[in-house]
Amino acid sequence: MPLVTTREMFARAYAEGYAVGAFNVNNMEIIQGIAQAAAKLNAPLILQVSAGARKYANHTYLMKLVEAAVIETGLPVALHLDHGPDFETCKSCIDGGFTSVMIDGSHHPFEENITLTAKVVAYAHERGVTVEGELGQLAGIEDDVNVSAENASYTNPAQVEEFVAKTGVDSLAIAIGTSHGAYKFKPGQQPQLRFDILEEVERRLPGFPIVLHGASSVVPEFVRQINEFGGKMDFAVGIPEEMLREAARMAVCKINIDSDLRLAMTAAIRKHMAENPSHFDPRQYLAPARQAIEDMVAHKIETVLGCAGKA
Repeated sequence: MPLVTTREMFARAYAEGYAVGAFNVNNMEIIQGIAQAAAKLNAPLILQVSAGARKYANHTYLMKLVEAAVIETGLPVALHLDHGPDFETCKSCIDGGFTSVMIDGSHHPFEENITLTAKVVAYAHERGVTVEGELGQLAGIEDDVNVSAENASYTNPAQVEEFVAKTGVDSLAIAIGTSHGAYKFKPGQQPQLRFDILEEVERRLPGFPIVLHGASSVVPEFVRQINEFGGKMDFAVGIPEEMLREAARMAVCKINIDSDLRLAMTAAIRKHMAENPSHFDPRQYLAPARQAIEDMVAHKIETVLGCAGKA
């Protein structure tokens, strides 16, 4: 099966009340762990690559690794550019075989965001590629995305109809309380999703697929494990998984997960090296890291996304 776009994935997800996981990839073990979990649970899959991942791993290497995942699993897999910063990056990914791209113009004024997004949509649609746009800005840090809490902003539902109509985007990322990265919260502070904004967006855009970025839950057990074996992480609060599952039952068709994968992988490597300090073969510590990725993704598919058996 060749790579697919997100169009049919999202139509079914919206109709049946689940979301498709969009998992960020950087190397072979991460891709293998994600793909193995999705294959075991027969789940549709979006593998997404940030601009930082392309710099790190190289476009060609990542393409071939993703192609291998498609061959090995037989699953419908979309290859997506996460947070494309400009038209040139989106064009490069489209020309290079990606089936979906995100153009992030959320930091621009509204009209400039529309102009930039519409330009990407025109180029992508001519080549059969789907496009995700964004309104509102999430706080936090992840790769090249860095937004302070002061500059973060919720999506304004009054703008979504005009934005979608003028740009022609296929899906829309909105800001309703999620955050990029393993974000720090004050003791006792609990993140909350603005379901009122999501409901209003859904009312204004019936049947239109919505995307949540920054949706990792920052699993406390991994933070504790990292700290146990030499780390210094003092933040372990993310978005409650039951809130994400509720969003997936509504208009949210794509949920992005990155930080939880990084935490799972890092915790497994730290634990292995602490318990086996003489090991120097990368296969010895990357194998448990890959398994940790697989276990994490399987949990997300079953508990948060609800897309098991939907491939």
